[in-house]
Amino acid sequence: MTRPYLGNPKYTIEILQKYDFVFQKRFGQNFLIDTHVLDKIISAAGITKEDFVLEIGPGIGTMTQYLAEAAREVTAVEIDDALIPILSDTLKEWDNVSVIHGDILKTDIRKLALDKNGGKPIKVVANLPYYITTPIIMGLFENKVPIDSITIMVQKEVADRMQVGPGTKDYGALSLAVQYYAKPEIVANVPPNCFMPRPKVGSAVIRLTRHEESPVNVKDEKLMFCLVRASFNQRRKTLVNGLKNSRELDFSKEKIESALEKCGFPLNIRGEALTLEQFAELTNAFIE
Repeated sequence: MTRPYLGNPKYTIEILQKYDFVFQKRFGQNFLIDTHVLDKIISAAGITKEDFVLEIGPGIGTMTQYLAEAAREVTAVEIDDALIPILSDTLKEWDNVSVIHGDILKTDIRKLALDKNGGKPIKVVANLPYYITTPIIMGLFENKVPIDSITIMVQKEVADRMQVGPGTKDYGALSLAVQYYAKPEIVANVPPNCFMPRPKVGSAVIRLTRHEESPVNVKDEKLMFCLVRASFNQRRKTLVNGLKNSRELDFSKEKIESALEKCGFPLNIRGEALTLEQFAELTNAFIE
C-alpha cells in the first residue's frame, strides 16, 4: 500500500491538523483509526469489483479509501461542509469515488441506484452517529430503495436492539422494523480506542441483509407499524391500553379486545411479548 491510507492514526492526525479540523458534536463525529476493523467491515459487507457502494457519512474518507479499493464504484454522502475539501484531498488518488455534499435523508437514493447501478440492488456502508441511526435505516427500507445489504457501525446497544427477540428489555419497535425488512447479524464489536476522538461507549458492526421476500404475511404494513409503535410507546401498559391510548389509532376497546381474542392472545398481554408474526396476525385480525 503505497498510497497514504487513513487507517493509520498518524496520517489521520496529519490531515486533521493540516485543515484545522474541529470535531462537530452535533454530527456525532468519531473517525475510525483501526485497519483491522476496516478490513472486517469490507469483508462483512461482501464487497466485490462488481459492486456499487453507497457510503453514508464518510468523515475524512478513511473507510471510503478501503471501499474504493474493493468496489467498482463508490458514492459517499457527507453533510459537514468542513469535510468536503478534506475529502477532495484524501480521495484524490481514486478515480472511482464521487462525493455528494448533502443530507442523506434528503438524497434521492433510488435515482442514484438507477444512475450508478442500473436500478439493481446496491450495498450501503456507514459509520452512523447514534441520534440518526434509526431514521436513516428506516428511510432506506421504507422508501423501497433497491438495497442488497446495509453494513453499519453503530452504538453497541443499538446493534443489540436490532437483533433481539421478544421478552428482552432491548426488544422494541426498532427490533421489529429491522427484522421485518432484513436479517440482522452483528459481525464485530469495536471498543472505543479504535476511534478518534474516543466515544464513551462501545460500538458494533452489524450487517442487515435485505429479505428477498417478507418473512410475514401482513395485509397492511403501515397499520402493523402503527400497532408496533403504540404497543412500545407505553411499555408497562397492557397491549389493550397501549393501542387504546395511541394517537395514531382509532379503535374502540371492544374492537381491540375482539382482535386479540381472534388471535387467541390473553387480554392482559403486553406488546413486548409479541413476535413479528404475531403482530402481523393481529394486524390482519383488525382488517378482517
